[in-house]
Amino acid sequence: MSKTCQILGTRAGVGNSVSHSHRKTRRTFAPNLQSKRYWVPSLQRHVTLTVSARGIKTIDRIGIEAALARIQRNQELN
Repeated sequence: MSKTCQILGTRAGVGNSVSHSHRKTRRTFAPNLQSKRYWVPSLQRHVTLTVSARGIKTIDRIGIEAALARIQRNQELN
């Protein structure tokens, strides 16, 4: 599974783990990625996406068709 949300582009963040004595060591904050399967009526098939929890809410709000259009637009830019 890739470490990036396909809808929002969310990646792992970096920061410090801070102990009780305030020693700081570097750590990563991983996004909450899920592998989710959606039915796409226009394609008449299922599509599996790797999305964050917030990405799932975005797909629920804008719809799977608009979300796939957003993914294609982002891939053309890269």
